[in-house]
Amino acid sequence: MTGDLQFREIHGYRRAFRMLGDGPPLLLIHGIADSSETWLPVLPALAEHHTVIAPDLLGHGRSDKPRADYAVAAYACGMRDLLAVLGVDRVSVVGHSLGGGVAMQFAYQFPERCERLVLVSSAGIGPEMHAVFRLATLPGAGPALKVLSAPPLRNAVLATAPALRLLGGAGLGPDLDYALNRYAELADPTARKAFLRTVRAAADPGGQAITMLDRSYLARHLPTLIIWGSRDTIIPAAHARRAQQALPGSRLEIFEGAGHFPHHHDPARFADLITAFLRDTAPGPFDRRMWQEALREGSPGTPGASSGA
Repeated sequence: MTGDLQFREIHGYRRAFRMLGDGPPLLLIHGIADSSETWLPVLPALAEHHTVIAPDLLGHGRSDKPRADYAVAAYACGMRDLLAVLGVDRVSVVGHSLGGGVAMQFAYQFPERCERLVLVSSAGIGPEMHAVFRLATLPGAGPALKVLSAPPLRNAVLATAPALRLLGGAGLGPDLDYALNRYAELADPTARKAFLRTVRAAADPGGQAITMLDRSYLARHLPTLIIWGSRDTIIPAAHARRAQQALPGSRLEIFEGAGHFPHHHDPARFADLITAFLRDTAPGPFDRRMWQEALREGSPGTPGASSGA
């Protein structure tokens, strides 16, 4: 039981997603250059108690890859629209990497729709990120990536994987093999262009340009679980503590030895943590009047916040 891909056309674009299980709805949002396949190790266990919805974001996986808006806010709108088409009003949201930034944006843009948050190695908590994403924002990155992902050079890079692994994984540690698989898919020109548009909408040569910290106070009523790998070199594990400070009452779980994909490192523990978290917490309430008052009062301060400018 992994959930075959299904498709819906929304705004003229084909959106791919997996949907399986029965129970309260749970939305899983993957990271950049990835797809719903990243959740396959945990989908069966999560679907035992929940209706799990795992989309391929626009520009990713089997979803269409048009010349379009790939900003985090646009992705959040895409999640709302997919849920509306599927007849789902409120969800608990799990977001990994870029998907964590989308999850936080979803909670901010559509607070009436979000019940709980799970942030997994999430973007949007500080400027630090792996150098490969900074390089992708530079002029000339498009032609360079085209050459690097062309079959001859791509095959040569993939052939060096054993040596790279012995030398520390090119700064990717335990995530090297999975990253190389994703890199191979950038040979598709539409996927490559969507990747570059997505990176450049969220980052610049100085690192991540998006942040959840300035509006995190609006999510303090939401039950929140933060999961990170201790060996994450893509988005540093120090961001986990920063997120916990910005979201008082949140729970933090560190996967020792895991890299950027804790759901791959220990799928059973990951699924058990989320299942228990959803079982043991009540959905966060939404009160329009309280939301308005919080906006008027503004942020009480976000520890560890940085403009990244």
